[in-house]
This record gives sequence, structure tokens and C-alpha cells, in this order.
Amino acid sequence: MAQPTSTPITEKPSARGGDPISPRATAEYREDFLNLVRGKKPVHNVMEEGTDSTGGYLVPIEFDTNLVKALKHENVIRRISKVITTAAPHRINIALTDVAADWVAESGSFTPSTPTFNQISLDAYTLRAAALVSEELLQDSMFELEPYLIDNFAYAFAAKEEQAFCVGTGEGQPTGIFTSKGGDVGVTTATAGAITADELIDLTYSLKEGYKKNAVFVLNSATLAGIRKLKDGNGVYMWQPSLQADEPDRLLGYPVYVSQYAPTIAAGAFTIAFGDFQNYWIADRCGRTIRRANELHIANLQTGFYAFQRVDGKTVLPEGIKLLKQHA
Repeated sequence: MAQPTSTPITEKPSARGGDPISPRATAEYREDFLNLVRGKKPVHNVMEEGTDSTGGYLVPIEFDTNLVKALKHENVIRRISKVITTAAPHRINIALTDVAADWVAESGSFTPSTPTFNQISLDAYTLRAAALVSEELLQDSMFELEPYLIDNFAYAFAAKEEQAFCVGTGEGQPTGIFTSKGGDVGVTTATAGAITADELIDLTYSLKEGYKKNAVFVLNSATLAGIRKLKDGNGVYMWQPSLQADEPDRLLGYPVYVSQYAPTIAAGAFTIAFGDFQNYWIADRCGRTIRRANELHIANLQTGFYAFQRVDGKTVLPEGIKLLKQHA
């Protein structure tokens, strides 16, 4: 028999009797969240799940979803990579050896192969962003605070994320693609300050056929400016502009994406990545939070909002992403 309880209800049953609905997905939670960030009292008592140990508020599900959409729009690496959501450190077992197959006679014997594995751990590094809002705007009921915060936080997060996903050290931040741990070297150029057409062709052929279906190029705009001038043996430009809106340009038939954080051409630098970026995993730790700073910026009649997210990124299968390295 059901008994009364004083324990706060943290989940609601779904309308169809399926999985419970998180309070963060409800209209009541969103309303209380927006009231709190505006400095008002919550109308509903649904924020138990939404307050963390340091006084921050977990953002509503809709807010989080819209922020992730904006992050993908601003961050090219997030747009083409595999993104997962985790609640704890995530470990991936990667086979280092292929499973063998062999023809066997009807009564013949067969010794199965024993694959070896490597374990990749995706952790969570904290990223912070700040947005300032004037007191006048906060008091204006017509001012749409939620999209303002989403746009500002997405822009700030995306820039730092993309930089780390490209060249991050893995120490206190994600591990970048354009590093010694980000992919396998497919080609090393003959000279430190240039890239030839033949080297680009060799780079594409260094990637196993199984990865080419979804393969793309990633490089910075300065490198692309030089690449666009290269021609094949028939005098045809290797770079081809997109013929459709919202479709990337192509190089040797493969899509090209530009990141300002990919390294520029210099001795020993990894300047071009080519491969299937689904082999680069981005792990978002669930539960982005926002904290309101009432007093810190009061002299300027502003209120500060600080957003926190935890994220990691690693290449889980380096053979799926080939790097072009400049001669040292």
C-alpha cells in the first residue's frame, strides 16, 4: 500500500506510462529557472533536482538542447564528429588487431584469433563562460533572456571547444586531432613550407577504403588558400566549389571543412586531417549549469551569468583519421 512521503518527487510518470519524465523537461521547471536567473522567486517548487552543490542551476532540457544545436552550428569539429552524452567517465574498448577468417575443410581444424584491445577513457573537463546583462534589460519583461544567454554561451563555448578539439593537449582539456595522439600520419611533406598536389593525393590513399565513405578534409583557411591553386596533371583545379547551398566545397571529391584552429603551415606541424571524423568522439557530461552573480558587477549596473559545462574529446581509432605532417 502506498504511504505518504516527505521526499521530493524528482521524476514524473510519462503520459503514456513509459519512461519517467525529468522535471527539467517540464514547463514548470523552465518557468522557475527563468525566474531565478532574473532574480525573481520561483512559482513552482520543482527545482530540487536542478540545484547543484555549488549553488548553480541545471539548465532546462529545452535550453540545453538549443545550446547544443547552437554549439554544432558554431563548432565545425562538433558538427562532423561523434557526440555522446555521459553521466560518468566513459571507457571504450578498441580492438588493436583484426579478427581473422580462413577457409576450413569440412573436417579441418580452425584456431580462432585472439584480438587485443586498447581502452580509451573519455573524462570531463570543465569549461566556463560568462555573459553580462544590464539591470535595465533584466527588468524589461520584453527582453528575451533565454536566447540571449544561449547565443552568448554557445559562441564562447564553441570557440574554446573547437580549439581544444583541434590542438588540445589532453591535460585539463580534450585531446586535439592535430596532435601526435589525434590520428596516424598519412604523409610527410617533402618541404616544410609547402604542400604539393601529389602529397594530397597520397594522403587520400593512405586512408583505408572502409573509412573513405564518410571521409572529409579539415584544414585552416590559410592552408586552403594555397591548396585551391593546385591543379592535377590535366590542369584541372583539385578544389571544386559547392554547387548547392549549405553543402561544403570539395577537394579531390571529398568535402572540405575549415577550422581557424587547425595549425598553419610550419616545420613539423600537422596541417591537414583527412578521414572519417566519427572516429573522434566528443563526450558531453550531462547537466550544464548556470550561476548568477548578483554583486560582482553591481558597480556597472550589470548582473553576471556564468555557465559551466564538462566535456572531453579524443580520437578513438587513429587509423580512421590521417594527418598530413610538414617536413621538419
